[in-house]
Amino acid sequence: MSRSARLFELLQALRRHRRAVSANQLAAELGVSKRTVYRDIATLVERGAAIEGAPGVGYGLRAGFFLPPMTLDKDELDAVILGLRWVSRRGDGALARGAVDALAKIVAVLPPTPDDPIATSGLFVGGRGEPPHLATVRQAMREERKLRLAYADRSGAPTERVVWPIAIGFFEAAEVLAAWCELRKGFRHFRLDQIVRAEVSKERFPKRRPTLLADWRLSDRKLGRGDHADRN
Repeated sequence: MSRSARLFELLQALRRHRRAVSANQLAAELGVSKRTVYRDIATLVERGAAIEGAPGVGYGLRAGFFLPPMTLDKDELDAVILGLRWVSRRGDGALARGAVDALAKIVAVLPPTPDDPIATSGLFVGGRGEPPHLATVRQAMREERKLRLAYADRSGAPTERVVWPIAIGFFEAAEVLAAWCELRKGFRHFRLDQIVRAEVSKERFPKRRPTLLADWRLSDRKLGRGDHADRN
């Protein structure tokens, strides 16, 4: 990890904690030595970061650092907390970490309240845990690269496909990938829990993903929802 990336991660770690956190805990989270934490905190303070604390006491970011003041009403705050908690339970590791970081950023710039809005929130999300292959599929979508799949259909029959992943639907029973299938020469849907193996190819999509997404939506409307979802 570069030094600039490490400094950013340190800021993110401080933002996640609502109260002062020790250098030992920060070192454990970041995988560095306590001496490195002290040195990086000093560097950040020199560069203007609003870090408060001292060795033996702990460190924290002053409220409002980096983001402008934000006001959310109770329903808006509940929606943010519930939505990001849902992502933290249903996303892959990177998405879950992003949800936690995003929530910490938002809460850090809210007006002060007597109670911690996260700790006292009564909204919780149950989940099945991280969907299989989600991180790999998201990478292929983000980089607009083809995805090689080993897939088992509803009857359990194996099949090998090369697809262009364009969207993921998160449903109550399963997560479903919408993709252009080179074998079927059309848009198809694949349940993530039926993917046996997923590998990101070096080959890029022949079209940009936003264009494919628009084509898929048009195809979905023409065929009727669900008409081609059961055919792989």
